[in-house]
Amino acid sequence: MNGLLLGLLLPLAGTTLGAGCVFLMRRTLSARLEKTMLGFAGGIMTAASVWSLLIPSMEMTGSDGLYRVVPAVAGFVVGVLFLLLLDVTIPHQHVESDKAEGLPSQLSRTSRLTMAVTIHNIPEGMAVGVALAAVLEHSVYIPLSAALALSAGIAIQNFPEGAIVSMPMRAMGNSRMRAFIVGTLSGVVEPIAAILTILLATLITPILPYLLAFAAGAMIYVVVEELVPATQTGPHSNLGTLGFAAGFALMMFLDTVL
Repeated sequence: MNGLLLGLLLPLAGTTLGAGCVFLMRRTLSARLEKTMLGFAGGIMTAASVWSLLIPSMEMTGSDGLYRVVPAVAGFVVGVLFLLLLDVTIPHQHVESDKAEGLPSQLSRTSRLTMAVTIHNIPEGMAVGVALAAVLEHSVYIPLSAALALSAGIAIQNFPEGAIVSMPMRAMGNSRMRAFIVGTLSGVVEPIAAILTILLATLITPILPYLLAFAAGAMIYVVVEELVPATQTGPHSNLGTLGFAAGFALMMFLDTVL
């Protein structure tokens, strides 16, 4: 039980620590640091999607050939489409953009910025939730150590995400405490999404392979749609690429070693 609770709370702790950078740093992040951090987050999410989600999804089927990959492919595609639906309907705005996305709304810019990160955090919470659900079902493909490795990896990549939310809030004239609270709240959706996924998966055990791939598709959508483009526009794009490689290598190490 302690391990499950740790797995649920680690990602939120990463976001909270990242948001706390607003108390230690100047009002804005340098372009170099921001691109490196975004690339790092994208690398972790990509590696987690492959090693922690898609490969176990295929292994869980216990089949060979076509039947081995059908749940992974189906879940992956639905996960991409689900994030696409959220992206085009939920009002949000990215830090580097002056244009709001999603359906028209009267939300403030602060609220839209927070919603953008919240959308990113939903698939991450689902990924942790489905991994912990596999632990509860005593799956040999995802032991508790592997689920905690995934949770720790997401917590690490949530650190820069927390800072990327809170620092612009401070730059917009908000107090340090308000910026910290907004940054932290952007990560609250992760344990909520994780708990809901656990409840769904434990009620319908056969859908676990589909849910693993679903979370992978949702995370890959975020990486390709938001994180990678943000690292490759303007100067210092090479730092975004190096950050991506570092994040990918770290998550690959965590998943295979732990």
